[in-house]
Amino acid sequence: MSKTKKILALAAAGVFALSLASCSSGGSTAGSSDGAAAGADCNVGISMPTRSLERWINDGDQLKKLLEDAGCTVDLQYADNKTDQQISQIQNQVAGGSKILVVAAVDGKVLAPVLAEAKKQDATVIAYDRLINGTPDVDYYATFDNYKVGQLQGEFIETELDLANATGPISIEPFAGSPDDNNAKFFFSGAWDVLLPYVESGVLVVPSGQSPASNDDWASIGIQGWASDKAQSEMDNRLSSFYTGGDKVDVVLSPNDSLAIGIEASLKSAGYTPGADYPLITGQDADKANVQAILADEQAMTVWKDTRTLGQQVFDMIQEIVAGDEVTVNDTETYDNGEKVVPSFLLDPEVVVKDDVQTKLIDSGFIKASDVGL
Repeated sequence: MSKTKKILALAAAGVFALSLASCSSGGSTAGSSDGAAAGADCNVGISMPTRSLERWINDGDQLKKLLEDAGCTVDLQYADNKTDQQISQIQNQVAGGSKILVVAAVDGKVLAPVLAEAKKQDATVIAYDRLINGTPDVDYYATFDNYKVGQLQGEFIETELDLANATGPISIEPFAGSPDDNNAKFFFSGAWDVLLPYVESGVLVVPSGQSPASNDDWASIGIQGWASDKAQSEMDNRLSSFYTGGDKVDVVLSPNDSLAIGIEASLKSAGYTPGADYPLITGQDADKANVQAILADEQAMTVWKDTRTLGQQVFDMIQEIVAGDEVTVNDTETYDNGEKVVPSFLLDPEVVVKDDVQTKLIDSGFIKASDVGL
């Protein structure tokens, strides 16, 4: 779909209003598994993985509001990080008439059977932020450029520590995300492609030995469920076992904010305080607690993915599906789920440091100043 066509389509508010309001059970069917939209009822099932992370609550609530304001029927469910629960919820949504499914998978490898059932009922499936693997029955994927997320983290470390000119050794402890989350391998690969050459040259050293030899080994240091307490326990073990006699860790590659919170708690317990000897710690998501940590110099940065833009993009894709228009994507090569290359729309993330909190996060309305003590 051309840019001009999309603008004209969006300008035709009356046409879209009528399309979106037609939520009756007698509407036309959704696009087929090859991604061709053929029109659909605006009856949407949204399946989010958990309420335990702030961002998923925000994502679900925002998309639900956009759709309901447009006259759609919406069923929003959270799966408590349980795959069986998510499968059951999706089954119920299809049985309840959902013709468009927006799924942020708990485990992207186990949904093939339930999506096959959904496809028999002519449902269109949009993978939300996490790719769904091993099935031809996912039509579209909307996400941020997840490789770039990790790349930004790696480049931040590279620049802040001037690794290109450093002789080392500089100690680093790398972490990776949940092994059942397809995004986690992209986050790690983006960062490790920047940092591994410095590990191989000896500028960076990993005292714990938790240093994957290649991107393919990322899951060996993955933290299941992105759990803060598990990251804290892992960091406790590394500090107590490999940082004795006054040795200090210089940098921690944390792929997201929930792991960073656990890592920071571990460092505090070990006596680390912000200052010259405090490690550089990365993150992702701009969670409120982590923004507070950035303001307190306990975390160096976070990669901000403005999930409002992701929700808006998925909303636009649903509009196009309902209208029977070609669905806008900007990547048809990158995301192979083992069964097909899923047509995708990628959004750009950006780095936020202490000096950016006001201008990027607060002024944009992403968070309130009062939420972070300002």
